[in-house]
Amino acid sequence: MYEKIYSVVDAIDGAVWGWGMILLLLGTHVFMTIRTRGIQRKLGTGIRLSVSKDEEAEGEVSQFGALTTALAATIGTGNIIGVGTAIALGGPGAVFWCWLTGVFGIATKYSESLISVKYRVKTRDGRMQGGAMYALERGLNMKWLGLLFAIFGGFASFGIGCATQVNAIATVCKENMNIPGWIVGVAVGILIALVIFGGIQSIASVCEKLVPFMAILYVAGCIVILGFNRDFILPALKTILTLAFKPGAAAGGLIGGGLMQAMQYGVARGLFSNESGMGSAPIAAAAAQTRNPVRQALVSSTGTFWDTVVVCAMTGIVLVSSIMKNPSIDMGSISDGGVLTTLAFDQIPVIGPFILVAGIISFAFSTVLGWAYYGERCIEYFAGKKVLIPYRILYIAVAVIAPILSLNLIWLIADILNALMAIPNLVAVLLLSPVVVAETKKYINNLDAKDDTPVPYRDEPVQKKK
Repeated sequence: MYEKIYSVVDAIDGAVWGWGMILLLLGTHVFMTIRTRGIQRKLGTGIRLSVSKDEEAEGEVSQFGALTTALAATIGTGNIIGVGTAIALGGPGAVFWCWLTGVFGIATKYSESLISVKYRVKTRDGRMQGGAMYALERGLNMKWLGLLFAIFGGFASFGIGCATQVNAIATVCKENMNIPGWIVGVAVGILIALVIFGGIQSIASVCEKLVPFMAILYVAGCIVILGFNRDFILPALKTILTLAFKPGAAAGGLIGGGLMQAMQYGVARGLFSNESGMGSAPIAAAAAQTRNPVRQALVSSTGTFWDTVVVCAMTGIVLVSSIMKNPSIDMGSISDGGVLTTLAFDQIPVIGPFILVAGIISFAFSTVLGWAYYGERCIEYFAGKKVLIPYRILYIAVAVIAPILSLNLIWLIADILNALMAIPNLVAVLLLSPVVVAETKKYINNLDAKDDTPVPYRDEPVQKKK
């Protein structure tokens, strides 16, 4: 029965991640790069703004708090296990497409965050809410499509945001510390409950402390491994670039399936990792204290840089160079990215496994927290505030049972839900691109200017376009 279900889900995944989805995603990245005149050039400004405060502006959390909440949700197992899975299934060339998705995806992340802040609303109890659903409803009078996005996002939170992450935590705890999965599930469920019932302020407070620590620890481990593999770094880069476009074989049993296979897994894992174009991170951006939409959009765009251009790229080079250094690794029998990553970190004496375990646990747990907030906002959009407590309880329950679920099937379901979220979000980004351009021109050279347009209440009617 499981094999039949898996084959059906796999077929659906292959269909939604065909050439149509790849072209829509990469096409939007390139199109918005052109429309914003290469907003990537403002990356340094975005990094500077991310550590500044804008306390006089409306919002629930600081710009840094919103960024770290988004980073918490994006820097997860996709950066570690996801990249390894892309290499195992799509070949080393998938690393190139994952990285390229991040470079051009900066423009899409900027654009989707801008319209999220532009069309955000506030509730009568003072909470800021935004995202693709509000941009579609208030910017394009397409509430039906906003509802679809919210439905997809609500269900996606249980998969990409919860089950896959807790399953990964349970796997590394079992393999490295021999802790039974059910204990991990219960422990993670309790920790989640202690944080998410405090709302965005509680989540942001934890993420502000956890994200810098986990990123520094993991990147330091990657740098040490690259030092061990220094003679194989250039060959690894050459292999990644070569096998990104054509089938072939390389040292260490590495095999590339060609352009389509590398693109499919690279772009899919790139989206899973940085979420540019999916519309998730802008939900957190809408809660930020910011004077105008462009400021927070620049801050949000840096998340894609840190997540994919830095962390995912380093993971890819670490894994490919490690495989080339150790030809005994049988790539033909490995389809689990976690196995590849474990073999790579085993090269660091004594503390290597600890760094990997600590990295996966902290990355995955922070992702669970960030996606709990995304899921709440999506569920509240189409079902109202009354469902928040039941949603949190169900979210915790999924975390508890996640260790006994099949990781391969969960990854496939997560891929499908990612695509279903991305489609309405990309529609919003493309159709509202003139708004993105106008707002960028208005504020990009005057970032301290204040947008005096009042934030409407959620229950205020939308002005119909003539």
